[in-house]
Amino acid sequence: MNKSAINWPIWLGGALLVWLLYALQSILMPFFAGALLAYLCNPLVNMLMKWRFNRIAAVSTVFSLLFLTITTALVLLVPVLWRQFIYLESKLPYLLKWINRKGIPWLEKNFRLDLDRLDMKLISEWLSSYWQEAGTAAGNVLTRVAQSSVDIMSIVGLISLIPVVTFYLLLDWDKIIKQTKELIPRHIEPTVTQLASECNEVLSAFLRGQLIVMLLLGIIYAVGLQIVGLKLGIIIGLLAGLASIIPYFGFIVGIISASITALFQYNMSLDPLLGIWLVFAIGQVLEGWVLQPYLIGDKIGLPPVGVIFAVMAGGQLFGFVGMLLALPVAAIVMVLLQHAHQRYRQSTFYQRDEPKV
Repeated sequence: MNKSAINWPIWLGGALLVWLLYALQSILMPFFAGALLAYLCNPLVNMLMKWRFNRIAAVSTVFSLLFLTITTALVLLVPVLWRQFIYLESKLPYLLKWINRKGIPWLEKNFRLDLDRLDMKLISEWLSSYWQEAGTAAGNVLTRVAQSSVDIMSIVGLISLIPVVTFYLLLDWDKIIKQTKELIPRHIEPTVTQLASECNEVLSAFLRGQLIVMLLLGIIYAVGLQIVGLKLGIIIGLLAGLASIIPYFGFIVGIISASITALFQYNMSLDPLLGIWLVFAIGQVLEGWVLQPYLIGDKIGLPPVGVIFAVMAGGQLFGFVGMLLALPVAAIVMVLLQHAHQRYRQSTFYQRDEPKV
Protein backbone atom coordinates (compact mmCIF):
# COMPACT_ATOMS: atom_id res chain seq x y z
CA MET A 1 0.00 0.00 0.00
CA ASN A 2 1.21 3.50 -0.83
CA LYS A 3 2.65 5.29 2.20
CA SER A 4 0.83 8.51 1.32
CA ALA A 5 -2.47 6.60 1.31
CA ILE A 6 -1.77 5.58 4.88
CA ASN A 7 -0.82 9.08 6.06
CA TRP A 8 -3.59 11.13 4.48
CA PRO A 9 -6.22 10.27 7.16
CA ILE A 10 -3.78 11.52 9.82
CA TRP A 11 -3.27 14.84 7.99
CA LEU A 12 -7.02 15.16 7.41
CA GLY A 13 -7.74 14.50 11.08
CA GLY A 14 -5.14 17.06 12.15
CA ALA A 15 -6.58 19.70 9.83
CA LEU A 16 -10.11 18.94 11.10
CA LEU A 17 -8.93 19.28 14.71
CA VAL A 18 -7.33 22.66 14.00
CA TRP A 19 -10.51 23.87 12.29
CA LEU A 20 -12.66 22.70 15.21
CA LEU A 21 -10.41 24.48 17.72
CA TYR A 22 -10.74 27.69 15.71
CA ALA A 23 -14.49 27.36 15.16
CA LEU A 24 -15.27 26.46 18.80
CA GLN A 25 -12.79 28.79 20.52
CA SER A 26 -15.56 30.80 22.19
CA ILE A 27 -16.69 27.79 24.25
CA LEU A 28 -13.33 26.10 24.87
CA MET A 29 -12.27 28.25 27.83
CA PRO A 30 -13.89 26.10 30.57
CA PHE A 31 -12.44 22.94 29.01
CA PHE A 32 -8.90 24.33 28.84
CA ALA A 33 -9.21 25.74 32.37
CA GLY A 34 -10.66 22.47 33.65
CA ALA A 35 -7.88 20.45 31.99
CA LEU A 36 -5.24 22.71 33.57
CA LEU A 37 -6.80 22.38 37.03
CA ALA A 38 -7.14 18.62 36.60
CA TYR A 39 -3.46 18.37 35.63
CA LEU A 40 -2.42 20.41 38.68
CA CYS A 41 -4.67 18.53 41.13
CA ASN A 42 -4.12 14.99 39.87
CA PRO A 43 -0.97 14.35 42.01
CA LEU A 44 -2.95 15.25 45.15
CA VAL A 45 -5.71 12.86 44.12
CA ASN A 46 -3.18 10.08 43.50
CA MET A 47 -1.58 10.74 46.89
CA LEU A 48 -4.94 10.39 48.64
CA MET A 49 -5.64 7.18 46.70
CA LYS A 50 -2.42 5.72 48.12
CA TRP A 51 -3.99 6.33 51.54
CA ARG A 52 -6.86 4.00 50.53
CA PHE A 53 -9.25 6.72 49.33
CA ASN A 54 -11.34 5.74 46.33
CA ARG A 55 -11.16 8.02 43.29
CA ILE A 56 -14.43 9.88 43.95
CA ALA A 57 -13.60 10.51 47.63
CA ALA A 58 -10.10 11.74 46.73
CA VAL A 59 -11.40 14.13 44.06
CA SER A 60 -14.11 15.45 46.42
CA THR A 61 -11.55 16.03 49.18
CA VAL A 62 -9.22 17.96 46.86
CA PHE A 63 -12.12 20.09 45.61
CA SER A 64 -13.22 20.91 49.14
CA LEU A 65 -9.70 21.97 50.16
CA LEU A 66 -9.32 24.09 47.01
CA PHE A 67 -12.68 25.81 47.58
CA LEU A 68 -11.93 26.56 51.24
CA THR A 69 -8.48 27.92 50.36
CA ILE A 70 -9.75 30.26 47.64
CA THR A 71 -12.69 31.46 49.75
CA THR A 72 -10.50 32.14 52.79
CA ALA A 73 -7.94 34.01 50.69
CA LEU A 74 -10.61 36.22 49.13
CA VAL A 75 -12.25 37.01 52.47
CA LEU A 76 -8.92 37.97 54.03
CA LEU A 77 -7.28 39.77 51.12
CA VAL A 78 -9.98 41.75 49.31
CA PRO A 79 -10.75 44.27 52.12
CA VAL A 80 -7.05 44.84 52.86
CA LEU A 81 -6.14 45.26 49.20
CA TRP A 82 -9.01 47.71 48.73
CA ARG A 83 -7.77 49.90 51.60
CA GLN A 84 -4.23 49.84 50.25
CA PHE A 85 -5.36 50.82 46.76
CA ILE A 86 -7.25 53.78 48.23
CA TYR A 87 -4.13 54.80 50.16
CA LEU A 88 -2.02 54.51 46.98
CA GLU A 89 -4.46 56.71 45.04
CA SER A 90 -4.36 59.38 47.76
CA LYS A 91 -0.53 59.50 47.79
CA LEU A 92 0.01 59.52 44.01
CA PRO A 93 -0.24 63.35 43.59
CA TYR A 94 2.40 63.86 46.31
CA LEU A 95 4.71 61.44 44.53
CA LEU A 96 4.41 63.33 41.25
CA LYS A 97 5.08 66.68 42.96
CA TRP A 98 8.15 65.27 44.72
CA ILE A 99 9.51 63.99 41.41
CA ASN A 100 9.19 67.50 39.92
CA ARG A 101 10.57 69.42 42.89
CA LYS A 102 13.31 67.12 44.20
CA GLY A 103 13.75 63.97 42.15
CA ILE A 104 14.41 65.52 38.72
CA PRO A 105 16.64 68.36 40.09
CA TRP A 106 18.74 65.76 41.96
CA LEU A 107 19.21 63.72 38.78
CA GLU A 108 20.12 66.83 36.79
CA LYS A 109 22.66 67.94 39.40
CA ASN A 110 24.41 64.61 39.92
CA PHE A 111 24.28 63.16 36.40
CA ARG A 112 24.35 66.40 34.37
CA LEU A 113 21.10 65.66 32.60
CA ASP A 114 18.52 68.00 31.12
CA LEU A 115 15.11 66.57 31.96
CA ASP A 116 11.65 67.98 31.41
CA ARG A 117 9.36 68.42 34.38
CA LEU A 118 6.22 66.31 34.60
CA ASP A 119 3.16 68.18 33.36
CA MET A 120 0.85 67.83 36.37
CA LYS A 121 -2.12 69.22 34.49
CA LEU A 122 -1.61 66.82 31.60
CA ILE A 123 -1.23 63.85 33.95
CA SER A 124 -4.36 64.85 35.88
CA GLU A 125 -6.33 65.18 32.66
CA TRP A 126 -5.00 61.82 31.44
CA LEU A 127 -5.96 60.08 34.69
CA SER A 128 -9.39 61.68 34.65
CA SER A 129 -10.00 60.71 31.03
CA TYR A 130 -8.72 57.20 31.71
CA TRP A 131 -11.07 56.64 34.60
CA GLN A 132 -13.92 58.23 32.67
CA GLU A 133 -13.31 55.98 29.67
CA ALA A 134 -12.96 52.96 31.94
CA GLY A 135 -16.20 53.83 33.70
CA THR A 136 -17.98 54.43 30.38
CA ALA A 137 -16.70 51.15 28.97
CA ALA A 138 -17.71 49.28 32.11
CA GLY A 139 -21.13 50.91 31.99
CA ASN A 140 -21.60 49.95 28.36
CA VAL A 141 -20.61 46.37 29.09
CA LEU A 142 -22.96 46.16 32.05
CA THR A 143 -25.76 47.69 29.98
CA ARG A 144 -25.31 45.20 27.19
CA VAL A 145 -25.10 42.30 29.62
CA ALA A 146 -28.17 43.50 31.51
CA GLN A 147 -30.12 43.80 28.27
CA SER A 148 -29.31 40.26 27.24
CA SER A 149 -30.24 37.46 29.59
CA VAL A 150 -28.67 35.07 27.09
CA ASP A 151 -25.23 36.68 27.66
CA ILE A 152 -25.63 36.39 31.42
CA MET A 153 -26.61 32.73 31.15
CA SER A 154 -23.69 32.05 28.78
CA ILE A 155 -21.12 33.64 31.09
CA VAL A 156 -22.46 31.94 34.19
CA GLY A 157 -22.75 28.65 32.31
CA LEU A 158 -19.16 28.76 31.05
CA ILE A 159 -17.80 29.60 34.50
CA SER A 160 -19.93 26.94 36.13
CA LEU A 161 -18.60 24.37 33.69
CA ILE A 162 -15.02 24.74 34.93
CA PRO A 163 -15.43 22.78 38.20
CA VAL A 164 -17.67 20.24 36.45
CA VAL A 165 -15.13 19.61 33.69
CA THR A 166 -12.31 19.48 36.23
CA PHE A 167 -14.15 16.97 38.38
CA TYR A 168 -14.93 14.56 35.55
CA LEU A 169 -11.48 14.91 33.99
CA LEU A 170 -9.93 14.05 37.35
CA LEU A 171 -12.15 10.99 37.65
CA ASP A 172 -11.10 9.73 34.21
CA TRP A 173 -7.56 11.14 34.10
CA ASP A 174 -5.72 7.79 34.24
CA LYS A 175 -8.14 6.26 31.75
CA ILE A 176 -7.64 9.18 29.32
CA ILE A 177 -3.86 8.85 29.55
CA LYS A 178 -4.04 5.09 28.96
CA GLN A 179 -6.36 5.41 25.95
CA THR A 180 -4.21 8.16 24.45
CA LYS A 181 -1.11 6.00 24.85
CA GLU A 182 -2.84 3.09 23.10
CA LEU A 183 -3.54 5.28 20.05
CA ILE A 184 0.16 5.95 19.45
CA PRO A 185 1.62 3.77 16.63
CA ARG A 186 3.55 0.92 18.17
CA HIS A 187 6.82 1.60 16.35
CA ILE A 188 7.15 5.09 17.82
CA GLU A 189 5.38 4.50 21.14
CA PRO A 190 8.58 4.10 23.26
CA THR A 191 10.07 7.34 21.89
CA VAL A 192 6.83 9.31 22.28
CA THR A 193 6.35 7.97 25.80
CA GLN A 194 9.88 8.97 26.79
CA LEU A 195 9.47 12.47 25.36
CA ALA A 196 6.05 12.85 27.01
CA SER A 197 7.51 11.73 30.35
CA GLU A 198 10.34 14.27 30.17
CA CYS A 199 7.96 17.03 29.08
CA ASN A 200 5.67 16.14 31.98
CA GLU A 201 8.58 16.51 34.42
CA VAL A 202 9.40 19.93 33.01
CA LEU A 203 5.77 21.07 33.03
CA SER A 204 5.33 19.79 36.57
CA ALA A 205 8.39 21.74 37.64
CA PHE A 206 6.96 24.91 36.14
CA LEU A 207 3.20 24.66 36.61
CA ARG A 208 3.35 23.21 40.10
CA GLY A 209 6.78 24.08 41.45
CA GLN A 210 7.12 27.60 40.07
CA LEU A 211 3.55 28.57 40.95
CA ILE A 212 4.06 27.35 44.53
CA VAL A 213 7.36 29.27 44.73
CA MET A 214 5.66 32.44 43.47
CA LEU A 215 2.81 32.03 45.98
CA LEU A 216 5.13 31.38 48.93
CA LEU A 217 7.43 34.27 48.00
CA GLY A 218 4.43 36.58 47.71
CA ILE A 219 3.26 35.53 51.18
CA ILE A 220 6.77 35.95 52.66
CA TYR A 221 7.21 39.41 51.16
CA ALA A 222 3.68 40.57 52.01
CA VAL A 223 3.78 39.37 55.62
CA GLY A 224 7.32 40.70 56.13
CA LEU A 225 6.51 44.14 54.72
CA GLN A 226 3.36 44.35 56.84
CA ILE A 227 5.40 43.49 59.95
CA VAL A 228 7.88 46.31 59.27
CA GLY A 229 4.93 48.69 58.90
CA LEU A 230 4.76 49.38 55.17
CA LYS A 231 1.21 50.50 54.32
CA LEU A 232 1.36 49.04 50.80
CA GLY A 233 3.08 45.86 51.99
CA ILE A 234 0.52 43.34 50.73
CA ILE A 235 0.25 44.89 47.25
CA ILE A 236 4.01 45.15 46.81
CA GLY A 237 4.64 41.70 48.31
CA LEU A 238 2.15 39.93 46.07
CA LEU A 239 3.41 41.87 43.04
CA ALA A 240 6.99 40.83 43.82
CA GLY A 241 5.89 37.21 44.22
CA LEU A 242 4.13 37.20 40.84
CA ALA A 243 7.07 38.93 39.15
CA SER A 244 9.43 36.24 40.46
CA ILE A 245 8.35 34.11 37.50
CA ILE A 246 11.39 35.80 35.90
CA PRO A 247 14.58 35.16 37.92
CA TYR A 248 15.53 38.13 40.14
CA PHE A 249 12.88 40.33 38.51
CA GLY A 250 10.48 39.98 41.44
CA PHE A 251 13.25 40.84 43.89
CA ILE A 252 14.25 43.95 41.92
CA VAL A 253 10.68 45.18 41.42
CA GLY A 254 9.76 44.50 45.05
CA ILE A 255 12.75 46.06 46.77
CA ILE A 256 12.73 49.20 44.59
CA SER A 257 8.98 49.83 44.93
CA ALA A 258 9.02 49.05 48.67
CA SER A 259 11.99 51.36 49.26
CA ILE A 260 10.36 54.25 47.37
CA THR A 261 7.09 53.71 49.24
CA ALA A 262 8.91 53.69 52.60
CA LEU A 263 10.73 56.93 51.80
CA PHE A 264 7.45 58.72 51.17
CA GLN A 265 5.65 57.06 54.06
CA TYR A 266 8.36 58.00 56.59
CA ASN A 267 9.25 61.46 55.19
CA MET A 268 12.54 60.44 53.54
CA SER A 269 13.86 58.68 56.65
CA LEU A 270 16.37 55.95 55.79
CA ASP A 271 15.96 53.87 58.98
CA PRO A 272 12.89 51.87 57.81
CA LEU A 273 14.78 50.78 54.69
CA LEU A 274 16.89 48.37 56.74
CA GLY A 275 13.83 46.35 57.74
CA ILE A 276 12.55 46.28 54.13
CA TRP A 277 15.91 45.14 52.77
CA LEU A 278 16.06 42.46 55.45
CA VAL A 279 12.66 41.11 54.35
CA PHE A 280 13.79 40.78 50.73
CA ALA A 281 17.14 39.31 51.78
CA ILE A 282 15.32 36.62 53.78
CA GLY A 283 13.05 35.96 50.77
CA GLN A 284 16.04 35.56 48.45
CA VAL A 285 17.81 33.19 50.85
CA LEU A 286 14.69 31.04 51.23
CA GLU A 287 14.08 31.02 47.47
CA GLY A 288 17.66 30.09 46.57
CA TRP A 289 18.34 27.56 49.33
CA VAL A 290 14.94 26.05 50.13
CA LEU A 291 12.10 26.76 47.67
CA GLN A 292 13.86 26.42 44.32
CA PRO A 293 15.95 23.30 45.16
CA TYR A 294 13.11 21.35 46.80
CA LEU A 295 10.13 22.45 44.68
CA ILE A 296 11.71 22.86 41.24
CA GLY A 297 15.31 21.72 41.21
CA ASP A 298 16.97 21.98 37.81
CA LYS A 299 14.18 20.46 35.75
CA ILE A 300 13.25 23.42 33.58
CA GLY A 301 16.76 23.85 32.20
CA LEU A 302 16.25 27.41 30.97
CA PRO A 303 18.93 30.01 31.73
CA PRO A 304 17.75 33.40 33.09
CA VAL A 305 18.29 35.07 29.69
CA GLY A 306 16.20 32.34 28.05
CA VAL A 307 13.41 32.88 30.58
CA ILE A 308 13.35 36.63 29.94
CA PHE A 309 13.36 36.12 26.16
CA ALA A 310 10.58 33.49 26.33
CA VAL A 311 8.30 35.71 28.43
CA MET A 312 8.91 38.78 26.24
CA ALA A 313 8.42 36.79 23.02
CA GLY A 314 5.21 35.23 24.32
CA GLY A 315 3.86 38.63 25.33
CA GLN A 316 4.79 40.14 21.96
CA LEU A 317 3.15 37.36 19.96
CA PHE A 318 0.05 36.49 22.01
CA GLY A 319 -0.29 39.14 24.74
CA PHE A 320 -0.91 38.20 28.37
CA VAL A 321 -1.92 34.63 27.54
CA GLY A 322 1.33 34.26 25.62
CA MET A 323 3.31 35.39 28.67
CA LEU A 324 1.58 32.74 30.79
CA LEU A 325 2.24 29.97 28.27
CA ALA A 326 5.74 31.12 27.27
CA LEU A 327 7.75 29.20 29.86
CA PRO A 328 5.84 25.89 29.62
CA VAL A 329 6.14 25.95 25.83
CA ALA A 330 9.80 26.98 26.03
CA ALA A 331 10.50 24.18 28.50
CA ILE A 332 8.94 21.59 26.17
CA VAL A 333 10.90 23.02 23.25
CA MET A 334 14.07 22.66 25.35
CA VAL A 335 13.32 18.95 25.86
CA LEU A 336 12.78 18.43 22.13
CA LEU A 337 15.92 20.42 21.27
CA GLN A 338 17.99 18.34 23.68
CA HIS A 339 16.86 15.15 21.95
CA ALA A 340 17.44 16.71 18.53
CA HIS A 341 20.94 17.74 19.62
CA GLN A 342 21.63 14.22 20.85
CA ARG A 343 20.41 12.69 17.59
CA TYR A 344 22.53 15.16 15.64
CA ARG A 345 25.68 14.26 17.62
CA GLN A 346 25.03 10.59 16.85
CA SER A 347 24.32 11.14 13.15
CA THR A 348 26.71 10.09 10.39
CA PHE A 349 26.68 13.67 9.11
CA TYR A 350 28.23 14.90 12.36
CA GLN A 351 30.64 12.01 12.85
CA ARG A 352 31.74 11.74 9.22
CA ASP A 353 35.43 12.32 8.72
CA GLU A 354 36.76 14.92 6.32
CA PRO A 355 37.32 13.32 2.92
CA LYS A 356 40.95 12.77 2.04
CA VAL A 357 42.32 14.65 -0.92
